[in-house]
Amino acid sequence: MRPDYISPEFLQHFIKNAFIEDVGDGDHSTLGSIRADANSKAILKVKDEGILAGVDLALEIFKYFDPTLSVQISLQDGAWVKPGDIAFTVQGRSRAILTCERLVLNCMQRMSGIATKTQHLVKILEGTSTKLLDTRKTTPNFRLPEKWAVKIGGGENHRIGLYDMIMLKDNHIDMAGGIRQAINQTKDYLRASNKKLKIEVETRTLQEVEEVLSTGGVDIIMLDNMSLDVLRSAVQLIGQRAKTEASGGITEQTLRNVAACGVDYISVGALTHSYRSLDLSLKAV
Repeated sequence: MRPDYISPEFLQHFIKNAFIEDVGDGDHSTLGSIRADANSKAILKVKDEGILAGVDLALEIFKYFDPTLSVQISLQDGAWVKPGDIAFTVQGRSRAILTCERLVLNCMQRMSGIATKTQHLVKILEGTSTKLLDTRKTTPNFRLPEKWAVKIGGGENHRIGLYDMIMLKDNHIDMAGGIRQAINQTKDYLRASNKKLKIEVETRTLQEVEEVLSTGGVDIIMLDNMSLDVLRSAVQLIGQRAKTEASGGITEQTLRNVAACGVDYISVGALTHSYRSLDLSLKAV
């Protein structure tokens, strides 16, 4: 379940910097209280209900810090868990387990919360053809694990960053001088730079949708903060000429009704900015 963007290079960079941030010149609590030759065993205990995520990342964290640690996995990423479940057991040098503890928990609690929220919304969409997308509303330097958690929860990743897709939003359009200018200048840029990137354009009214369609060359049209009636009209107007994405203020209560308008995608920023972390703990046994 590891996406392509979770590369060995990314993991090395992410984990290294996370330890630099947390450990600094040493985990002095552990170094001071625990003998260098001490060995221990600890379990990752679930204290909440939801979707487990971050097990694979936890393995990489343990391996990076101390390859001699032994980890026995009981529950994989994507498993539905409940209080009392044990995700894994880690055994080896006590100092290594203690120094890894908070980084492992920080990642897993957040990823599990995102995966749980994502799956909840995906289930609401069951029976429709609409796919749930995440956004770039992520935590700086933690975006890729957050998007990984969305995938574990059954959602789809939108663009990963500014580099892998063109998205012309309201500010781009206003600063470029209008929809037509923004699209045409973008197409010129892609030709000149020999880049093959999909183009998405944000629209707020049916008139803007019509302008995008008349300009052409757009892969996805975002329908932003539209009422259900306008949304249905926009989807009908677009037909097969572009994919459609509904966005803006869509909640758990309105999600199904938005999907019923026939949009291909619904993007929900709350997946990565308004979730509740799952309660997990690492306990010595």
